[in-house]
Amino acid sequence: MSRDLWDPAVYGRYADERARPFFDLVNRIAAPGPARVVDAGCGTGELTAQLAGRWPDARVHGFDSSPAMIAKAPAGGSVTFSVDDVTRWRPETPVDVIVSNAVLHWVPGHRELLPRWVEALAPSGWLAFQVPGNFDAPSHALVRELCLTTWRDRLGDLAPGSPVDDPAGYLDLLTGLGCRVDAWETTYLHVLPGEDAVLGWITGTALRPMLDRLDPGESARFLADCAASLRTAYPPGPYGTVFPFRRIFVVARK
Repeated sequence: MSRDLWDPAVYGRYADERARPFFDLVNRIAAPGPARVVDAGCGTGELTAQLAGRWPDARVHGFDSSPAMIAKAPAGGSVTFSVDDVTRWRPETPVDVIVSNAVLHWVPGHRELLPRWVEALAPSGWLAFQVPGNFDAPSHALVRELCLTTWRDRLGDLAPGSPVDDPAGYLDLLTGLGCRVDAWETTYLHVLPGEDAVLGWITGTALRPMLDRLDPGESARFLADCAASLRTAYPPGPYGTVFPFRRIFVVARK
């Protein structure tokens, strides 16, 4: 990407909802006392700090490719942070636990990355990651349709397909590398407040590449088109807008 797309304030708008899959993932890691724990693609680092609480004797390090995200990471304490890219990261010594939360779907060819991460693990080390599995949901299908029709000339090459595998695919890959694998999926029913709530959610994630390309006037028109489509697919109720969100989880032990 040509520049830093990530706005921590926009991404953090639904911090509680985005954090829940992280805890569901980490709770399935049965590492008793890891010495080195890495959070690959840590964002603003608040969840990385939770790993230090889980394993207080471990050296915990988080990295992210976005300088804006790392700039918001908590200072001090036992956790360290750096700017790095998941595709280039190489640990100097073997790692006991690698966690990657909602990152790998941004990495084309990430299936080729996973064997390298398994190799980076210490004996009996753990690799745990989760990715969105909702790329066929209206939140993405309607945006894809807009990119391929109304906005084809500007955004046709950015139409968001499905960049992730299903749980069985990841299980097959990682068992083939000699790991014991626990893979599953969960659909969360997030209840989002406010007007055009689903648009607000995807503005911080799925729409970032489109908004990066468009000038301010174009961005406003594109967001208005997205909002009109999404209102029909996700009508608000008296208690908020229900947003079903499928997630794919994988925990592998070397």
